[in-house]
Amino acid sequence: MSASAFSGRRVLVTGHTGFKGAWLAAWLSEAGAEVTGYALAPETKPNLWTLLNQSKIRSVIGDLNDRAALDRIIAETDPEFVFHLAAQSLVRRSYRTPVETFATNVLGTVQLLDALRAAPNLRAVVVATSDKAYENVEQVWGYRETDPMGGHDPYSASKGATEIAVAAMRRSYYASDAHPTRIASARAGNVIGGGDWAEDRLVPDIVRGCLSDEGRVVLRYPGAIRPWQHVLEPLRGYMMLAQKLEQDAAFAVGWNFGPERDDERPVLDVAQAVIKALGQGRIDIDTPADTPHEATMLRLDVSQARALLGWRPVLSFDDTVRLTADWYAGWARSTPATELCHAQIAEFETLSMRQV
Repeated sequence: MSASAFSGRRVLVTGHTGFKGAWLAAWLSEAGAEVTGYALAPETKPNLWTLLNQSKIRSVIGDLNDRAALDRIIAETDPEFVFHLAAQSLVRRSYRTPVETFATNVLGTVQLLDALRAAPNLRAVVVATSDKAYENVEQVWGYRETDPMGGHDPYSASKGATEIAVAAMRRSYYASDAHPTRIASARAGNVIGGGDWAEDRLVPDIVRGCLSDEGRVVLRYPGAIRPWQHVLEPLRGYMMLAQKLEQDAAFAVGWNFGPERDDERPVLDVAQAVIKALGQGRIDIDTPADTPHEATMLRLDVSQARALLGWRPVLSFDDTVRLTADWYAGWARSTPATELCHAQIAEFETLSMRQV
């Protein structure tokens, strides 16, 4: 896979002001794609999108459920590819705002897919959901794409419902020869990397703690095992999937993207590795008695992506943490975010080519 395959192609990225969306929009633009972003305004200060200052990307601030604005941007952009990353992506926030979470994640996705029916030259849509879309019974083996959707908390349930909605929209409107567009969903989770400042997310909390005056890093669930992966790993998978969708309708299904089994680590390992890389910080364990439910184990089986897409992780756990910590360390030294992202994309592409 080379991002250069999108050079000169019209690409719409929803959620471009978010962490993953900003990385993807920058990567595609750097490869020569004509990128338009559609999303709500960034929530945090700092945030990666603002720091990147991407003048080549057309940025439109809007809500997925503002149908008139959505129709207008699709008509103006005439996209060939759509990467749908816009979402309410925080588990703990979903407990506070369940209606907003379901409205954004489920109804917003349906609004987008319905609006895209009018895009005349659209070839492929990749809808990013989450590993938490699966009905998690905390099994020791990885979930496969054919396992049932579900969710204990509003966020997880909204992602499971989104998967069901995507399948229904695909079968109802995009499964005939009369409509050339192919739609796939992509399930990945526990993505880390430089430029994430979201609330209640592990690495941003670690970095904020390390760089604070106290240097105190508070962990709620130090033993929770997660399939940690660098942000560029699933984004590479999304781009590979979009290219395959343009060629073959058989790829219009759900896909898992996750790390090697040996690189699944508990939260404590991640915190210790980031602190070591940054050279400062100390860990305190604090699990409140009334804290909302969070799963302790969740694994994905990525054998489908390996066998059919030719995708497999490029980075080891150590490399993932190194790149993440190096990004934040560089930012703390006032290195421009554009330089940091450019250098890490280049390194990642070099490593991926060696893998081939």
